[in-house]
Amino acid sequence: MTRRGFIKRSSLAMFGIGAAPAWMARAASGVNSRNKVLVVVFQRGAADGLNVVVPYGEQAYYNARPGIAIPKSAVIDLNGFFGLHPSLAPFKPLFDRKELAIVAATGSPDSTRSHFDAQDYMESGTPGLKSTNTGWLNRALLPEHNPSAVRAISVGQTLPHALRGPQPAVAVRELKDFVIKDASASLALEAMYGAPDVRLENAGRTTFEAMSIIDKIAAAPYRPDAGAQYPNSRFGRSLQQIARLIKAGVGLEVAFADIGGWDHHVNEVGASATQGPLANLLSDFARSIAAFQTDLGVRMEDVVLVTMSEFGRTVHENGNRGTDHGHANLMFVLGGGVNGGLIHGKWPGLKSDQLYEARDLAVTTDFRTVLSELVRTHLGNTNIASVFPAFPTAAQDFNLL
Repeated sequence: MTRRGFIKRSSLAMFGIGAAPAWMARAASGVNSRNKVLVVVFQRGAADGLNVVVPYGEQAYYNARPGIAIPKSAVIDLNGFFGLHPSLAPFKPLFDRKELAIVAATGSPDSTRSHFDAQDYMESGTPGLKSTNTGWLNRALLPEHNPSAVRAISVGQTLPHALRGPQPAVAVRELKDFVIKDASASLALEAMYGAPDVRLENAGRTTFEAMSIIDKIAAAPYRPDAGAQYPNSRFGRSLQQIARLIKAGVGLEVAFADIGGWDHHVNEVGASATQGPLANLLSDFARSIAAFQTDLGVRMEDVVLVTMSEFGRTVHENGNRGTDHGHANLMFVLGGGVNGGLIHGKWPGLKSDQLYEARDLAVTTDFRTVLSELVRTHLGNTNIASVFPAFPTAAQDFNLL
């Protein structure tokens, strides 16, 4: 068995070599350390933000979407102009309690309509620049701040671009897979990393110790707190596993999860605009995030969850009861310390002369404005130029926290 084969079979990927895992002693002693955690959710496929947080107070929205607009009677009102898609009903109590904020008309200054390029630019944090190998979320981690080998985790098969870089980060498909299931495999791993290469030996030791502590977490029965009910979906399970790691106090600092299926060119809605693929996906999205918030309870005071999607959809519906690749979208920001109950950002309008390239919602807030505020005020990294190079550091904050 090779190193690569072992890593693949373990559903584990690690980038960077961490310091000696002093966090192991804390975790083993049962001390539940309380550190700030940033959870990033990527909606892959370009979500139709106009049918997610609906500008029902603007007639141009209904003029552009005669067949797929969310009826005013079905919209869950937020402020008299914007309202939630009915499948986002679990978000309404969070908004009312001022734990959920929405940033409208966000996006990338790069105008690509390529899913691959747009996702890559957002995860690298350098729109328009393809040569950036590291990700903004990895660069946001302060090297001396946290020695935990599991300080940065993505729930999935591979490590996303956002987490690639010099700081240790792991990709875990399922916590139960992040273990060595028999003694022979354990001895094989130790032998593989017992080579003269000190860096490999240290990396192997850190990986092995990370497996050991996560094995203990995964082996224990888990029941979400406060009656939280996660959907039995990939996204629901992803957020549940992140919640388990946060509650275990093993030093998790940043986590990444994604939810796909948002590329609705055809039949975005069903027999009615409140049914169909978008409605079903939004239900999973909202119920999973609401369960995560309920499960963590008071721990949400130390957690911020932010959502993003590579770009939005066209303002006008197409001929297939769907929408095509657009420009601006929206971001949700959730947490106990969030300045919620508000729609942040400048709304550009949906009239013909207000649209980007005469077809899309215009971007009025660079997505890096939102993320840089969270990096600085939540994670405590004030060197924003190193996290988002070439981004104007004087960009206006929204006081999200």
